[in-house]
Amino acid sequence: MTYCVGMVLDKGLVLMSDTRTNSGVDNISVFRKMFSWSEPGERIITIMTAGNLATTQAVISQIEERTKAPGERRPSIMDAPTMFQIATIVGRLLRDVIEGRQDSGMQGEGPRFTASMIVAGQIKDMEPRLFMIYPEGNFIEASFDTPFFQIGETKYGRPILLRGYDKGMSFEDAVKLLMVSFDSTLAANLSVGLPFDLMVIERDSFAPLHHKRIQADDAYFKLISSRWSEALRQAFYSLPDYSFDDPA
Repeated sequence: MTYCVGMVLDKGLVLMSDTRTNSGVDNISVFRKMFSWSEPGERIITIMTAGNLATTQAVISQIEERTKAPGERRPSIMDAPTMFQIATIVGRLLRDVIEGRQDSGMQGEGPRFTASMIVAGQIKDMEPRLFMIYPEGNFIEASFDTPFFQIGETKYGRPILLRGYDKGMSFEDAVKLLMVSFDSTLAANLSVGLPFDLMVIERDSFAPLHHKRIQADDAYFKLISSRWSEALRQAFYSLPDYSFDDPA
């Protein structure tokens, strides 16, 4: 399993993913789950993946091949005129790959090939947009009511995002919020692990403002983790004490 978050801010987009892939407790590997393509001054597109690794790698490989020869292998995300059409292309590829694997004599193992994706980016003269792609190929777009998407192990880090998110927040505060969300998920679920990939995309820049791989020895992440744990303990002990005596 994995954990990925895409977030829309007034200033742009913030994306973060882990890299852990496991097929049991004795088979844990590191694989990148964040992939990005850009054309300076024209567009930037980033995709994050969760689910069956072979399925997501097949989709990303097809997308990559089409970007290398967009005129010969269509449709390509680098030719699509809108982010909506890019989400449509990715959704169709994901659906086709899943159906192809199920139709190849492995129907009884269908759920193993489930995968989902987050597609984020901006095309020149258009707004930054964020989509979540389902295994069936359909998708939804982030909105005022749903300004961020999670895929993978979502439940542990979601409360942090719900309480802390503000569309007007700075990129630095958004990264801090994601670090807390990922730290909470990391502490609760062994299927999510370091290193993490982080990307910040500023509105109308069409290139990553900040792109970093956060390793286990990252000083800032370790500081956030320890300070958050301490802050939670202090908040807990500051709450009113429960009493066994009847207030009446």
